Amino acid sequence: MKKFFRSPFLQLALCCVVSVALTLGAVLWQLGRLTGDGREAWRFFRALSIVEESFDGKADKHKLYEGAIKGLLDALDDPYSVYLDKEDFARLNEMTEGSFGGIGIVFGQKGQDFVVISALPGNPGAAAGIKSGHHILAVDGKSCKTMNMEQVAAAIRGKIGSIVELELADEKGEKYKVSVERKEIKNPSVAGQLLPESKIGYIRIALFNNDTGEDFARLYKELEEQGMEALVLDLRSNPGGLLDAGVAVAAQLVPKGPIVSVVDGKGRKFTENSSLEKVKHPLAVLVDHGTASAAEIVAGAVKDTGSGRLFGSRTFGKGSVQTVYRLDNETAVKVTTARYHTPKGTSIHNTGIEPDESVEPKADGAADPALRAAEKYLQQTVRERR
Repeated sequence: MKKFFRSPFLQLALCCVVSVALTLGAVLWQLGRLTGDGREAWRFFRALSIVEESFDGKADKHKLYEGAIKGLLDALDDPYSVYLDKEDFARLNEMTEGSFGGIGIVFGQKGQDFVVISALPGNPGAAAGIKSGHHILAVDGKSCKTMNMEQVAAAIRGKIGSIVELELADEKGEKYKVSVERKEIKNPSVAGQLLPESKIGYIRIALFNNDTGEDFARLYKELEEQGMEALVLDLRSNPGGLLDAGVAVAAQLVPKGPIVSVVDGKGRKFTENSSLEKVKHPLAVLVDHGTASAAEIVAGAVKDTGSGRLFGSRTFGKGSVQTVYRLDNETAVKVTTARYHTPKGTSIHNTGIEPDESVEPKADGAADPALRAAEKYLQQTVRERR
């Protein structure tokens, strides 16, 4: 018997059997841990096996697995927990890393109009004569009246070296068309200037990406050097982005103390804090129904700490935090992992933030009443401080 187990071949075979058994045991334990008893996971693998072996046709295994992953996320019944296929994941990286093919303009929405905030110097848009205040009427022959901001932005972006045709109207309302070659653009999530004939600064944040905190700090300093005495921060139609970027901006605007608290599904709480000793300048923040996620973190911190006033309409109400987990180099899953609360402990998920002064845009989009109301408030506050 001892000689039997001394055989190197039998020893190798025994090791293989033990290894397989341990691996299978680990898989079953993991399935049991995830599903309670492993039976539901077994049903899934059984169904997969039946389809692969019995389907009267050609089963694309890649599509089967992608469909299963997508179904898994869909079953959570959470619109923010999603499967990111190759195109979706590439688009997400493009937005957060801040580099893409475009023409180098930042625009916002006034009423039904899409208005250029800034055409960055040295980029294709500025070279083509596009200027701040010009209205974007159509992209590649398609009227912008049928699009939202994200759709307009997506239409302008595209493959580097390709051509996009824009129809615009200048300050006098005269229409013109330009054909612009897309180039790799550093995503300017932050743009701004001093408002005409005043010492009030205006900063527009279009979204929160990796560079937003540093870009905001740099522009804020530049405006201070130009004599800024108060600030309008425009977060309208800002869908959010990176939580850390929102915290980085808020830390430059609100006094020492909590900015936001993040609470995960197990009740664990983590609080981000500001170390700012004193708020420098009077602040007005513009918000609307398109202000969401990281933008609401900033707006909520400003309102709760009393470091500024909010003007506009109730925000979107996305108070959940998503984490992106890579599945491989080209795909990922984005899962809701926590909820966040404002400094006063308020959860704004699905409710939003009510502004201090409610100002709805005019139907014709001819004016910007929220900006005018913010300017009036800041002008009075500055006078009172003098």
